[in-house]
Amino acid sequence: MQLTRYTDYSLRVLLYLAAEQPGARVKVSDIADSFAIAKNHLLKVVNRLGQLGYVQTIRGKGGGIVLARDLAQIGLGQVVRDMENRLQIIDCNQPPCPLSGNCRLKGILDQAGQAFLQVLDQYSLADLSKRPEQLRELLRISA
Repeated sequence: MQLTRYTDYSLRVLLYLAAEQPGARVKVSDIADSFAIAKNHLLKVVNRLGQLGYVQTIRGKGGGIVLARDLAQIGLGQVVRDMENRLQIIDCNQPPCPLSGNCRLKGILDQAGQAFLQVLDQYSLADLSKRPEQLRELLRISA
């Protein structure tokens, strides 16, 4: 299973915010620079994270984004579910498969996908950010 870039970028934004000092307002451009990602792509991601209540966006001078939830309340499995537009591993209808209805592959792959999400459900953003000082160093975040 491969996650979309959208989900990847969402997890990176959340990880960056987790590495920051609590309550620090972060500019999207700083995150974009740290990960070498186009700012326009991240703006879409941040907007969606805000709609879902993962981040709070503050407009105006001194604005930025901050985490809207405690690190332990941001489950990795839920983030993936929220950000992925399609979690099906295969689509037997596009193009139509002649084995549809008589093949066990889709069921097995769906079961594997559920196992993938169940593993992610065991972890939160807090688990990824146990050493924030190391993350700040790697992401070149000044204290």
